[in-house]
Amino acid sequence: MRKIITGAFVSLDGVMQAPGGPDEDPIGGFRYGGWAAPYFDEAMGESVGEMFANRFDLLLGRKTYDIFAAHWPYVAPDDPIGPLFDTITKYVATRNPEFKPGWQNSQVLGSDVVGALKTLKASDGPDLLTQGSTDFLQTLFRNDLVDELSISFFPVVLGKGKRLFGDGVSPGKLKLISSRTSGTGVTVNKYVRDGDIVTGSFEFEQPTAAEVERRRHLT
Repeated sequence: MRKIITGAFVSLDGVMQAPGGPDEDPIGGFRYGGWAAPYFDEAMGESVGEMFANRFDLLLGRKTYDIFAAHWPYVAPDDPIGPLFDTITKYVATRNPEFKPGWQNSQVLGSDVVGALKTLKASDGPDLLTQGSTDFLQTLFRNDLVDELSISFFPVVLGKGKRLFGDGVSPGKLKLISSRTSGTGVTVNKYVRDGDIVTGSFEFEQPTAAEVERRRHLT
């Protein structure tokens, strides 16, 4: 059984658009491309290295795949990430049935993305790691396909942009299994799924007359 692990760089207000550079993804008039770069230090480098330390395949939306395919195959041979990404399998989610990936070891998931992902999860092989791919992530969250999240929260508020979680996310609890803070204030947290949401209450057992009146005005 393979896990789907979501890796994401996220602002405090939940935006994950274009962390790597000003021209990465300016869609929607996004003006802050490259917002994550100033926060990278040795601790962040170690965190990224740990994410890629175990065997994995990449699971990417089409836009992120294009960004990666235009960058990683062209880095120096001694780069720790580029040669690794060349060798692993890249699974691409795209709505374009004519799309033919040019990056070596790349495969298109096909028209039934959810079905393809369920088949991949049930097969033998390394875990499936997402990077970026904001639009594609909504499909994963909506169909409750993510098993683990590795989220780096950056101390910046971006105001607008593509967000990690959309309205269609499948509700559920998460369990924090590790956390660290870099020297630049980035908090790197790992979560795993932890069942259904459990609710409680801080209300009085018997509501006051003021509370009854308040509820009456809610509708």
